[in-house]
Amino acid sequence: MTASGSANNGEISQYIRDKANRTRLAIESYYAQTMLQCADRDNRAARLEKQIAGCSDSEKEEKRKTHASKETDFLRMRRTKLSVADFQSLKVIGRGAFGEVRLVQKVDTGNIYAMKILRKADMIEKEQTAHVRAERDILSEADCEWVVTMYFSFQDHINLYLVMEFLPGGDMMTLLIKRDTLTEEETMFYIAEAALAIQAIHNIGFIHRDIKPDNLLLDAKGHIKLSDFGLCTGLKKIHRTELYRNWPSQLPSDFVSKPFESKRKAETWKKNRRAFAYSTVGTPDYIAPEVFLIEKLGYTKTCDWWSLGVIMYEMLIGYPPFCSETPQETYRKVVNWQQTLVFPPEMPISVDAKATIRRFCCDHDKRMGHSNGLEEIKQCPFFRRVDWDRIRELPAPIRIEVRGIADTSNFDDFSDADLSFPEVKEPPSGATNFAPTDRGEFLDYTFKRFQCLTQIMRYGGTNPTAQQAFMPSQQQQNANPKSVQQATPI
Repeated sequence: MTASGSANNGEISQYIRDKANRTRLAIESYYAQTMLQCADRDNRAARLEKQIAGCSDSEKEEKRKTHASKETDFLRMRRTKLSVADFQSLKVIGRGAFGEVRLVQKVDTGNIYAMKILRKADMIEKEQTAHVRAERDILSEADCEWVVTMYFSFQDHINLYLVMEFLPGGDMMTLLIKRDTLTEEETMFYIAEAALAIQAIHNIGFIHRDIKPDNLLLDAKGHIKLSDFGLCTGLKKIHRTELYRNWPSQLPSDFVSKPFESKRKAETWKKNRRAFAYSTVGTPDYIAPEVFLIEKLGYTKTCDWWSLGVIMYEMLIGYPPFCSETPQETYRKVVNWQQTLVFPPEMPISVDAKATIRRFCCDHDKRMGHSNGLEEIKQCPFFRRVDWDRIRELPAPIRIEVRGIADTSNFDDFSDADLSFPEVKEPPSGATNFAPTDRGEFLDYTFKRFQCLTQIMRYGGTNPTAQQAFMPSQQQQNANPKSVQQATPI
């Protein structure tokens, strides 16, 4: 056998191994997804039976038939392949290290969504596959009023797509940048809602581990919903212990003697805040010290309550307690929190507020929420006026200005962004060499939520009226050209 023949055999052997591995992954993933879908269908049937428990036999039979018809339609809808051609891009509303978020309109229904687009090659190169997979899996499982709803997920050869509900209120970070500080009444409301959202994900077995103002979204009425669940797995590289291993953990010797300079800190924090949010480095300001020191301590759900205390401090003081000009210095302050958690005298807050922050930001085994979660927090004097059972029905303390369902005025402006979807060329069907994004990292990424069926039925499929609802008339365009730029589909 010639050397070239031996090399060819080696290539064929590797090809067969790759193909066999892909087939195994595909079969395992297919049956795992099938079992989940069966469980979801059984749960929907069980909920229906509870709803019709008091109905007559004829009404029960009619509702069961209607439900069975919906289930059949849902199976048909799931077999329909989604692509970016099914959506019109309206505006870029967010940008990050691995992709962007766009406001989009679904062509057949006219519904408005937020579409998160992630580049596969970047996710693989930066070891973020676990991050994006975790976010997709958790959003598909979570179904409550405190978590942003994901309606679809799909992929093509280049990108991953998460299609979620659009919350026009923006995020808490934007609100804090606009307002500088919040009153204690306002802070009490938003921290209480955030606590309810955190408890909701704890109840279904998740630790968020990345609670920060950027991930607290506001709906049109100003109420909070939690987003971005990629770090629930604890696998995101930028927050792994090894990233900080070579950073000095001791504070500089002159730290105590340095003037606090609260005004300068607030100004510097605001100037750098967006840059940190859009970078791969991120900011460790809100991360609990035990997460950094995982090899020594480990961590539990209480790390989310630490983050909530940091956010409460930021709402009342104007910047997080450990903020610095570099992530390295912030890290040192977080792990030395006993010396660095101080309250500036020029920003007076109540004794109850200080005590609450200290009960959140303390040793993990003494932290508020450690023993009994939300029930422990409800007993805190700072929250004594909170109506926990009805809080989402009450008006939010800060009114959100929303001009329409497609209003993006509460988001950053990316007017220079190209709104067209990039052309995606699929690889030749007969190709023998697999691209890096075809090896199985994103198998069964596609998801469609059952509730979308109701929306499609309501609009009756292709409905010009539904689409025109988001296309301003010529008179509206003349009156408010900025609004047209934000809401008119391309």
